[in-house]
Amino acid sequence: MALNTSADAPLPVGEVSRLIGGWIDRLGAVWVEGQITQLSRRPGAGVVFLTLRDPSYDISVGVTCYRQVFDAVADAVSEGARVVVHAKPEWYAPRGQLSLRAVEIKPVGVGELLARLEQLKKSLAAEGLFAAERKKALPFLPQLIGLVCGRASAAERDVLENARRRWPAVRFEVRNVAVQGVHAVPQVVQAVKELDALDEVDVIIVARGGGSVEDLLPFSDEQLVRAVAACRTPVVSAIGHEPDNPLLDHVADLRASTPTDAAKKVVPDVNEEYERVRFLRDRARRCVQSFLDREERGLAHTLARPSMEDPHRMVDERADQVAALLDRGRRTLGHLLDRADSELTHTHARVVALSPAATLQRGYAVLQKDDGSVVRDPAEVAADETLRARVAEGEFAVRVDA
Repeated sequence: MALNTSADAPLPVGEVSRLIGGWIDRLGAVWVEGQITQLSRRPGAGVVFLTLRDPSYDISVGVTCYRQVFDAVADAVSEGARVVVHAKPEWYAPRGQLSLRAVEIKPVGVGELLARLEQLKKSLAAEGLFAAERKKALPFLPQLIGLVCGRASAAERDVLENARRRWPAVRFEVRNVAVQGVHAVPQVVQAVKELDALDEVDVIIVARGGGSVEDLLPFSDEQLVRAVAACRTPVVSAIGHEPDNPLLDHVADLRASTPTDAAKKVVPDVNEEYERVRFLRDRARRCVQSFLDREERGLAHTLARPSMEDPHRMVDERADQVAALLDRGRRTLGHLLDRADSELTHTHARVVALSPAATLQRGYAVLQKDDGSVVRDPAEVAADETLRARVAEGEFAVRVDA
């Protein structure tokens, strides 16, 4: 409940500590899971002191228990082990410290750890963090590789040596971190974020050698998985050996079975690339040579044709044909003209023979009235009517006698 205090009426430190202790005393016992980071078991002492840490959130709390409570699990528990503690919160007023008084300690077995990891795996997969469409492609030839690994570890040596053996010019930005224990998760997460923030880093490798399930637990931590999922830089997981499968393998853009395998998958082999270039160059040369040979054969075949060997031969042959056709055309046209002339002469003679002029030449005359009409019947004229008589050499007037 709230206290009525002010700058003029403050509470003493002891009273505040006493009140906090009273509130905490009202809390009941709880089951707490964590990792033992410090263990103090003095010979002859009846109380054992240990520190319980949550590696995901970098939070620790002190735990005390009677010696007989700890002795029940002493053979299975040591620093770095994950345990479940049944304890009651306590407040140490003189120093203002919170601790847990343990009445039972249970080590977390491998089977239980695996069951929890499987449950976490399903939960993260349901969020889509392991989806294939989220994974980014690795660059063909990274200029700068970020490497997160243990200091002077075999994993660091394997990655560096194999990568530089494959491509001597490759460069690394190395971050040495704790790869197991209570400090592993925050250090690995921090290193990944630092490398992801560097624009010149093309790919990040998180590498660690083999180990037990407990040793590899930091690489299945939810905080690390989410940090890798949020990276804009492609991340390669190279944790343990082939059978090991931490959750980092599922969220990473590429999973390598070992650190050596990571170097092989991230960095191309310069000798293989030289061989590939040589093969492609030879293939291109063969393709070009084949094309040239084919075109040369086609050109030779074209030049071997008669029309190409003697271009004027076809013209000369066609010239004779043209001359023959021209003579034939002239003869045909001459015959047509002669026949047409004969027909025209014959037709002219017939026309002349049948024309009125020829009749007039034989002494006949045509009588026409003033309106030009021809007189065909005597009844058509009247007495004393003047007519025109047309003869072969001209015309003259005549009068009709009664």
